Amino acid sequence: MVLFTPRLVRITLTNVSVSDEGGYFCQLYTDATHHQVATLAVLVPPETPVVEVKQEAVEGGEVELSCVSPRSKPAASLRWMRNGREIPGVVSQQDNGKTVSVSSTIRIPVERKDNGAALSCEALHPALANQKRIRHYRLDVFFAPTVRIVPPPGILREGDSLSLSCSVVGNPLPRAIQWSKINDTLPERAEISGPTFQISRLSQSHNGTYLCQAQNNYGRAADHYTLLVYDNVSFPSTAPPTSTSHPNVTPSLSLDPKDPGAVVETHSAVPYAVIGGVLALLVFTIICVLIVTIWCSVRQKGSYLTHEASGLDEHGEVQEAFLNGNDASQGKKEYLL
Repeated sequence: MVLFTPRLVRITLTNVSVSDEGGYFCQLYTDATHHQVATLAVLVPPETPVVEVKQEAVEGGEVELSCVSPRSKPAASLRWMRNGREIPGVVSQQDNGKTVSVSSTIRIPVERKDNGAALSCEALHPALANQKRIRHYRLDVFFAPTVRIVPPPGILREGDSLSLSCSVVGNPLPRAIQWSKINDTLPERAEISGPTFQISRLSQSHNGTYLCQAQNNYGRAADHYTLLVYDNVSFPSTAPPTSTSHPNVTPSLSLDPKDPGAVVETHSAVPYAVIGGVLALLVFTIICVLIVTIWCSVRQKGSYLTHEASGLDEHGEVQEAFLNGNDASQGKKEYLL
């Protein structure tokens, strides 16, 4: 759009593109020619960057991701972010005439816990001022499945129903789950509905180990459950009381003679604490008697030895007096031999 007056010449450019940039001349023709040059520079802000997967993420390996800003002028600044922290990347540029294509590539190790982790690529540019263009990306980590059979609660007896649930985790999720019985075929009454396995009216012929298997492109896994069905007679319907409830009573189980199929509890009230106390007292008394007897015996023997030694001394004095001829200066003494 051009505006021309004797004093003013104005041009207006709309929908500016990089092809419009360059030098614009304003020239005045008089006796002397005068001109001015205006240089137009066009900034091209980047669009929202694109994330390209160069190498897929597999558990235990590395994933290679590239963030690409295909067109900007000047070149946009790209950065990878994860949990508020920047991930350094390898930046490369490619000229496309008057614009530049920029990419930032990262390689990070991945585990199955990283599946679904959030990453983002941010593009910054002078034309965006304080704003930025952000592309969000979630990691898609592939890994082999894991299988776990959820067992039923409690004890199973004849006539009960069995219901097993096979929990499978994997990426991609296995399409099919296989149930089988080790070293045998599945019972006729077995019902399978995806991850659920059911048997109605259990009997001891159903005892065995059951297997749940799942597979995807990255591996396979299995879990097993051993079924043990009790008959109604051999296992009590209620649990016996604990020893903490009856500290001096020993619980036992017996069959009711009037009803052979019933299980009743019997208790024998034996004063074990009293018997133990009496035995301990008796042992203590015996030990004390033995100690006193030994002490008296040792004391009596020592007294005998003392008297015997004294008698020997008197006998020696008599012999000495006899040999000296009963000296009168020493006085009259009587000695009993």
